[in-house]
Amino acid sequence: MNRPASTGRRGIGPLAVVSITVGGTVLVSTAALASGIIAIARKIVTPARRRRDDVRIEAHDAVAGTITLRSTPDTRLPGRYSFWYARGRGHARVGDVVRDDGRSVERRVEGVEGPGLERTHRGRIGGWLFPTPRDAGLAAEEVAIATEVGPAPAWLVPAEAGLDGPWMIGVHGRGVTRAETIRAAPVFHREGLTSLLVSYRNDGEAPRSPDGRYALGDSEWRDVEAAIRFALDHGATSVVLMGWSMGGALVLQAATRSSLRGVVSGLVLESPVVDWRTTLAYQGAAMRVPRVVQGLVLRLLGSPLLCRLAGSAEPIDFDRLDLVSRSGELDLPVLLLHSDDDGFVPSTASHALAEARPDLVTFEVFEVARHTKLWNLDPERFEGAISGWLGRHRLAGPPSTDHRA
Repeated sequence: MNRPASTGRRGIGPLAVVSITVGGTVLVSTAALASGIIAIARKIVTPARRRRDDVRIEAHDAVAGTITLRSTPDTRLPGRYSFWYARGRGHARVGDVVRDDGRSVERRVEGVEGPGLERTHRGRIGGWLFPTPRDAGLAAEEVAIATEVGPAPAWLVPAEAGLDGPWMIGVHGRGVTRAETIRAAPVFHREGLTSLLVSYRNDGEAPRSPDGRYALGDSEWRDVEAAIRFALDHGATSVVLMGWSMGGALVLQAATRSSLRGVVSGLVLESPVVDWRTTLAYQGAAMRVPRVVQGLVLRLLGSPLLCRLAGSAEPIDFDRLDLVSRSGELDLPVLLLHSDDDGFVPSTASHALAEARPDLVTFEVFEVARHTKLWNLDPERFEGAISGWLGRHRLAGPPSTDHRA
C-alpha cells in the first residue's frame, strides 16, 4: 500500500480536530462557568441603587379614589401598603382590596405624595407605608450616628418620659432604607421606649464602605454597635434591637459580637436572615442555579483572595453568620416574626432557631404576609405580639398616654 508523500509538516488528522474541538468547548465552558459564578457573587454583595418598577397599573380612578394593578402575590395581599412609582419620586398609600378578578386587583388609594398617578403606568409595592415618622404621627429628630465609615443619618423618636430609659434600635433590610422601620416605632412609643431608626453603610443614605459592597452583616453590625453607643451616650439604660430581613442578620451579629452587647436586653426579628446559606440556597433554587454553582459562589465570597473578584475587600464568614448553628451563643429573649409564605427569605431557619432555643425564642408564625409585610397585613397582631413580649420580659418603660401614636 502506497503511503502519501510527506510534506514536511505534521498533518491534522480527524482525532486531532476532535481533541481541539472538545478542548475548546471545555475551555469555553469553564470560562463561562467562572464568569457566571463571579456574576452571581457580585449580585449578592452589590447594593442595587435603583429598584425596578415591576407592577403594571391597569387603571386609576381619581374620583373614586382607586387604583387597579396587575395581579401578583404582593398586590393581592390584604392590608395597607406603599406603592412607589415614577422611579421612586411618587408614593401612594394603598388600602383595602375592592375587587380581585385573578388578573387585576383594584385597591383603595388613601393618599398620594409627589407626582400624580394620572400618567403613570408602572410602579412597585412596598411595606413601608410611612415615608417619615411624622406620617406615622410621631415627633422625630434627625440625628447622625458616628460610624467607622462616617456619619450615618437616623431618626430619634423620644419616649414620652424622655430619653432616659429603655430604647429600641430599628435596623432595615437589604435594598431599602430606614423608612422601613417606622412601622414598629408607634408600638414601642406606646410601651415607653425611645426609638432610634438607623441607616448603615452602603444603604444609599449612610456613607459607603471603601469597597462599596455588602458584607451581609459580617461588617455592617459595627454600625449597629455605633448606634448602641449613641443610645448609651444619650440616656439609654437598655436596648432592644429590632431587624428586618438582612437587618435581622446585622442585629444577630451585634448581639453576639459587640463589646456593648451587655446592654442589649432583647431582640425582635421580622422576616430575618438567620442563616445566609439557607437563604441563598432558596433564592438560588428559585433561579435554577445548580447547587454545585451555589457552593462555588459561597466559596468565592468566603475566600480572602477570590472575594476580590466580586469587588469585596474582605471575605464573608458564612459560619459566623449562621445563628442556627451558633444558637448556643444567644443569651437574650428573642421575638421572631416570620411568614411561612415569605417568598424571599424562607422561614425554615427561623423555625430551626426556635426549635434550637425554645428557652429564649418566642415565634409568631404568619401564613400569608409575604416578606417584611407582617405589620401591613395584620397590624393588631404584629403590635400585640411586640407589646405582650415586652411586657412578659419586663422590657417596657413608662407607657405613653398618647394612644394616637
